[in-house]
Amino acid sequence: MIDKPKILQVATSGITFKALLLPLVDRLEAEGYEVHITCSDSKQTRELVDRGYRVTPILIERKIAPISNLKSLWRLYRFMRRERFDAVHVHTPIAAVVGRLAAWMAGVQVIIYTAHGFYFHDRMSAKARMVVLGLEKLLGRITHMLLTQSSEDAATAVDEGICPKERVRWIGNGVDVASFMHVGDSNGVGGYERWEGLAEGDRVVGFVGRMVGEKGIGELIDAMDMVIRDVPEAKLMLVGDTLDDDRDSGFKEVLSRKINKNGLAPRVLFTGFVDDVPKAMASMDLYVLPSHREGMPRTIIEAMASGKPVVATDIRGCREEVVEGVTGHLVPVNDPVALADAIKKVITRPDICREMGEAGRQRAIEHFDEGAVVDREIKVYRELMGARLGESV
Repeated sequence: MIDKPKILQVATSGITFKALLLPLVDRLEAEGYEVHITCSDSKQTRELVDRGYRVTPILIERKIAPISNLKSLWRLYRFMRRERFDAVHVHTPIAAVVGRLAAWMAGVQVIIYTAHGFYFHDRMSAKARMVVLGLEKLLGRITHMLLTQSSEDAATAVDEGICPKERVRWIGNGVDVASFMHVGDSNGVGGYERWEGLAEGDRVVGFVGRMVGEKGIGELIDAMDMVIRDVPEAKLMLVGDTLDDDRDSGFKEVLSRKINKNGLAPRVLFTGFVDDVPKAMASMDLYVLPSHREGMPRTIIEAMASGKPVVATDIRGCREEVVEGVTGHLVPVNDPVALADAIKKVITRPDICREMGEAGRQRAIEHFDEGAVVDREIKVYRELMGARLGESV
């Protein structure tokens, strides 16, 4: 009997697997691979264990912490050496660094890296960008395949010399569109009751994600201050929280103080992390993502699949998803005035909300289905595993 090819998926956090990677893990198992997971221990990690996944917790911090990062590298190396994985697939910035180095040191034959969004970007200082890009180029030498969710990142990887063209593959990003298709309007149409804390007649501006500065939530609060002056029925719904290992873990407290100082507390609803994202999306009239940096944001796709218009910053990934004036609006980074204007332009016009929402849903159906993304990943696995291991899988 031929042993199943043994795959290790590496990320910093269990929430990354729970929110993003399980469709790939499940499909690989169905295709005949033995899949293992490693990430830092957390509530989400323990949930994965309870659900029957093969999980080995290894602390991998989300931030640059030299001593801790070196410990992670050593532990990953020993784990990979002991388990003799046929392939290692890394995700998220720090895990992508220590994971690839550990796999190379352990002699793993296939190393795959998914760039969910390169850490370097145009708004970094030239020095910081040079350092991060240099590290990507160095690690690119030991990467057998670089997968990107954004087509812009795929072009950047080749143009900047991170990996040669034949070792770069665009896979896109997507969601289970069907799970959002029954989402209705914010008044409960579509099988959902209105979210607790929202009143009849509220015009709900929503955000889903981590409560950290780089998501642009500070600017969103400033923008909502301006919006509410002109649209008193506007209300902000913030879905998510700060993770224990986030670099700016104190940001939520800073945000709360800002909200209270501006007198916005009655018009802002914090829900924390939720399991039922479709229900949260159903309560929104407009979805907003004012991030400073993204890869290929999943929440925009979820909002479009839910039939919601989107206002987002004009950055990599967002501009690949949002069609200006058709499915929503794109605004400059760190510009609360432009953000407020775009929000008001949409939420004051229910007809525009409907038209943009319908166009967004159609775009999600045609371009952002999760099944197609996983199909592309499986194709890469078959090519790499067959070529390097001489197996037909």
